[in-house]
Amino acid sequence: MSAAPFDIFGHPAPGERRPFSRATRAGGLVFVSGHSAPHDPSRGIDRGATAAEQTRNALAMVDSILREACSSLGRAVQVTMLITDPADYAECNAEYVKHFPNGLPARHTARFGVPTEAKVAFACIALAGDQAQ
Repeated sequence: MSAAPFDIFGHPAPGERRPFSRATRAGGLVFVSGHSAPHDPSRGIDRGATAAEQTRNALAMVDSILREACSSLGRAVQVTMLITDPADYAECNAEYVKHFPNGLPARHTARFGVPTEAKVAFACIALAGDQAQ
């Protein structure tokens, strides 16, 4: 671990508007900030058209951040799901459960409080793995 009491993963790049890191690791846990599916049309990256596609892609993004911190989605103990339209709730849930075959972590759901075109985003807390993984 660094000299700070926690490790930071994914500092914002210079000029990036995001005022937070992607994740922090402290006290045996990894805390992942809220992330929607990646979207960068200039590079051919599309977040997905449906709520299910965006759920799948957003959870893959969260899992990749967790893996950078020596954890994984399978070690999540609490997840926050942020949705734009409550009408997408059932579709998001149907995809969401596929990503937790060994049991569902605690979860709460809220509506997005910031302007976005994303249908869904996720934040989570997961058990940290061995840093030597």
